[in-house]
Amino acid sequence: MRVVFVHGACVRDGSWWWHRAAELLARRGVASEAPALPSCGETGEPPDAGGPGLAEDVAAVRDVLTASHDPAVVVAHSYGGIVTAEAATGVEAVRHLLLVCSYLPEVGESLSSFAGGEPAPYLDIDPDGGTFSVREDALAETFLHDCDPEIQRAASARTARQSLAVLEQPVRSAAWQSVPSTYLVCARDRGTPAEAQRQFAGRARSVVELDAGHHPFLSRPAAVRDLILGL
Repeated sequence: MRVVFVHGACVRDGSWWWHRAAELLARRGVASEAPALPSCGETGEPPDAGGPGLAEDVAAVRDVLTASHDPAVVVAHSYGGIVTAEAATGVEAVRHLLLVCSYLPEVGESLSSFAGGEPAPYLDIDPDGGTFSVREDALAETFLHDCDPEIQRAASARTARQSLAVLEQPVRSAAWQSVPSTYLVCARDRGTPAEAQRQFAGRARSVVELDAGHHPFLSRPAAVRDLILGL
């Protein structure tokens, strides 16, 4: 088995965000990787209102998923659920989806479908430059409050500006409708409230709750490892 981790919005260096859980899995003989998302500027093209967008992110993840026939568990975090919905569709190697405080879209839904009309207060939106990011002063308090200070500092250096193009682009397929899926509700998440997560979780086949914030693979990596191994 292998694990493919699809990171959330407004960050770069997905392997770092995933590294604590990855190290624990590696000790059990489970390899993992984290594809770079073009919309976050990880592949060299500076993001703006024109992209790169969801289609490029989907293609990047799908390339990784189809590069091997080894059975795969896809761990989709937050915005990563939007990408995975389309990227994992029809990929025979994908045996399970683990959705971590993730958006879980129906066909035709986009990230903006869940925005509630007003930008979240923790976002820094640059309409002229066509990008958005997480406000530096809100990062730790909103997303990393249950992580130690060293992790918080390292995370702040790995935020990214992301193309606004991803907000309105709808998914064209929904892998969770045909692939076994587990939704991990993070009960202490201040970014995506637990009640919103539970609504998404109703679309998954099974649900697990964890007393953790938005990044349980950083704050509770052993619990995430055990959940994955249990799949």
